[in-house]
Amino acid sequence: MEYKKILVTGAAGFIGFYISKLLLEKGITVVGLDNINDYYDVNLKYARLQELGVKRTEAENWNHEVISDSYPSFKFVRMNLEDREALPKIFGNEKFDAVINLAAQAGVRYSLENPEAYIDSNIVGFLNILECCRHQKVGHLVYASSSSVYGENGKVPFSEDDRVDYPVSLYAATKKANELMAHTYSHLYQIPTTGLRFFTVYGPWGRPDMAPILFASAVTEGRPIKVFNNGEMSRDFTFVEDIVNGIVISLENPKQEKAPYQVFNIGNGSPVNLLTFIETLEDALGTKAKKNMLPMQPGDVPRTWADTAHLNALGYESKISIQEGVQKFVAWFVKYNSK
Repeated sequence: MEYKKILVTGAAGFIGFYISKLLLEKGITVVGLDNINDYYDVNLKYARLQELGVKRTEAENWNHEVISDSYPSFKFVRMNLEDREALPKIFGNEKFDAVINLAAQAGVRYSLENPEAYIDSNIVGFLNILECCRHQKVGHLVYASSSSVYGENGKVPFSEDDRVDYPVSLYAATKKANELMAHTYSHLYQIPTTGLRFFTVYGPWGRPDMAPILFASAVTEGRPIKVFNNGEMSRDFTFVEDIVNGIVISLENPKQEKAPYQVFNIGNGSPVNLLTFIETLEDALGTKAKKNMLPMQPGDVPRTWADTAHLNALGYESKISIQEGVQKFVAWFVKYNSK
């Protein structure tokens, strides 16, 4: 399926930045939306936009279209998905062929402190996206779900066929709700929707609230790192370039049946113990970490492990090993923090 114009929400975010860049390099026109909230350092978000040719002084303005200096086919607009007036206008004006919805309030632990932000962005915002897709007859909606929907699933690897009725954080509950809402719209209005259950994504330009940057910052500054559940955790760490290649494959393969709804795991398919990940990071940084061993945090799960067979059947392959991925991440981290 060929798309000429795609909306990417969360375009100043980690994955949104990468997918926007990849689509632009493929010659696709991209409109990027982001509200640039301060859940984490906005300087990093503006630096990503700068990489896409969008100046901070222009990107800071609300509901204002900015044309990229580097990519003439890229426009950025600072906007809230909850804005029920501005969002339908941009859909009406632009006539998108497809939408990649990555805008969401992220973070498991933060959802315990600020639940309202998750309902506003992940539920209200997602409903507005669905309504705009419905009224403008968008050809395909691809959206971010999360491996967190699996909760404390005892069966590994996690399969899309497993039950996901027992979330252990509000963040996970909102992602499960997104899948249910998407199914309803696919069923009622025949909108092709594809949910992507991302497994721990890492790499250059990553989120500073996630383990790689938290650990790397602490190690380089001589501070102890927080190791939860005394290190007895494993994560399906997936390099961001593998993730965005998987998004493109998903985008190109909408379900064609009645109620064209589908969900894919998108991960590495090979979990890594947290202590092993820390050792790999130590090797790349050339410094040993001081470890503060702590109990499990509320809302956390002991392990994640993706069964990616369904996406593999469409051509997806996770190619970047943890050693190679961490080396690439550290090279960026050192360069970015030396500025």
